[in-house]
Amino acid sequence: MPRTFSSDRAATREPLAFEAVVPKFAVVLDTSAVAVLSAPPGTGKTTLVPPLVANRVAGRVVVTQPRRVAAPAAARRIATLDGSRLGERVGYTVRGDRVLEPGARIEMVTPGVLLRRLLDDPGLEGVGAVIIDEIHERALETDLLLGVLGEVRELRDDLILIAMSATVDADRYAALLGTDVAPAPVITHAAEAHPLEVRWVPPPGPRMDDRGITPTYLRHVADTAAAAHRDLRRTTPDADALVFAPAARDVATIARHLRDLTADTDVLELHGQLPAAEQDRALAGREPGGRPRIVVTTAIAESSLTVPGVRLVIDTCLARVPRRDAARGMTGLVTVPAARASATQRAGRATRLGPGIVVRCVDERTFAAAPAFPTPEIRTADLTDAALLLACWGAPGGRGLRMPDPLPADALAQATATLTGLGAIDGDGRATDTGRRLARIPTDPRLGRALLDGAGLVGARTAAEVVAAISDDIRATDGDLGATVRALRDGRHPASRAWEREVKRFRRLAERGGGDASSRERQDDHRRVGTDGTGQHRASTSAGRAHHRAEADGRSAPAGSLAQRRCELT
Repeated sequence: MPRTFSSDRAATREPLAFEAVVPKFAVVLDTSAVAVLSAPPGTGKTTLVPPLVANRVAGRVVVTQPRRVAAPAAARRIATLDGSRLGERVGYTVRGDRVLEPGARIEMVTPGVLLRRLLDDPGLEGVGAVIIDEIHERALETDLLLGVLGEVRELRDDLILIAMSATVDADRYAALLGTDVAPAPVITHAAEAHPLEVRWVPPPGPRMDDRGITPTYLRHVADTAAAAHRDLRRTTPDADALVFAPAARDVATIARHLRDLTADTDVLELHGQLPAAEQDRALAGREPGGRPRIVVTTAIAESSLTVPGVRLVIDTCLARVPRRDAARGMTGLVTVPAARASATQRAGRATRLGPGIVVRCVDERTFAAAPAFPTPEIRTADLTDAALLLACWGAPGGRGLRMPDPLPADALAQATATLTGLGAIDGDGRATDTGRRLARIPTDPRLGRALLDGAGLVGARTAAEVVAAISDDIRATDGDLGATVRALRDGRHPASRAWEREVKRFRRLAERGGGDASSRERQDDHRRVGTDGTGQHRASTSAGRAHHRAEADGRSAPAGSLAQRRCELT
């Protein structure tokens, strides 16, 4: 019998508000294989729920995090509290990085990793539960996962599926995850509401111009943060500050200004392009007797990650979001006013432990004009990659899947036309051999096709270098991609280390023609995880039942569907 998890193995830790709900959640797990959990950021959902589920299921617990940096951070946190080595019992898999031993019980992944894994292993052999975290962010891949996993559960009624959120329309998701007869049970927790003081410090000039965020606005944010933190420390010496900026380059600029303004303060950065050691330093909290801290972060600290000790939040009220670029026909990141719901979550980071302050670097009128909620990515993003994944799954256009929103017809038609031109789908919308190879390359299908074709023209290394630079949205200096690649090669570009890792991975994929040589290793690894030796039998039996149910209803499993594939395997 494997050792059970304990979330209190660490000698000292902050109390987690979600602990009050754990007994109720345990009762729900005894009676239902699906559930919706809703609690504010920082209450401990991500830390407490995966170990609790792992103690009650045979097989691995896979937990999705919408941001790449959050998966390793959450895995490290749980492993530390469990007293185990990272990867031994709790590990992670993200694009280009994996720390996971065969016997691990909990695996943190991004939604894209799990979607592509499902193409190789549609029954999720050896997996006992899937937890989808941060569903309120409405990331496109998370929405797709909800639909695909709903179909997996029709074939594997033993698979536990849990959706977690900081703020969510609980009834809507309960209906989505439940059955036609009964919705999924909902567990909510409202943490203690400490007082929050809201201050408004608008800039003297514009926040944005036709080139993006103005340099004067970023300096205004730094000046405001330095002054507010200095004032707060007079009454609350142990208070740290959290500054929200939209993009990594904005984080770096604000942090540079702050270091010039605050010689007695540690100014740390937190975003997905940093090495793991620097991310861990920002997330570790202040050491006893340590210097005051100001952490400048992107939206990853809005709900995915918790920075300890924060009593002051400085908010640019800006966000970096994906939008379809009509000129390129692809999705790119753009800076827009942050939704008021997102700003509320950011402010809540100041009141986890007591009264807090949020300073918004806009006026009240500008804030009120911002959208109430973030726009679901499915409505604004290019759908080419999503459409290809669904075609490979056997559900072209999402047909038959229960998702929060259907794919918009116009964007889907454009994506279908693109995939047809790439040779990725046929006239019936089914994935071709080329499409299946492209689906296993973790980038836009157009870039995937460029990688495969370019490898034959200029070599796998050069093709991988260009695709890695474009796919990671690395900004080309003065629009000169060649100069940017040379700077990346020479190590003169700040993204050189991350880029080189991507180059190696893309080169391997190009040399293999897009095939994923690790898929068999992952499947074998998943099968070894089961503790009762019955995981494969349960999945096969469930698949047979689903196929017989379809026949009884007068339906046939669609060609390429999960039901048909699982029945063929068994």
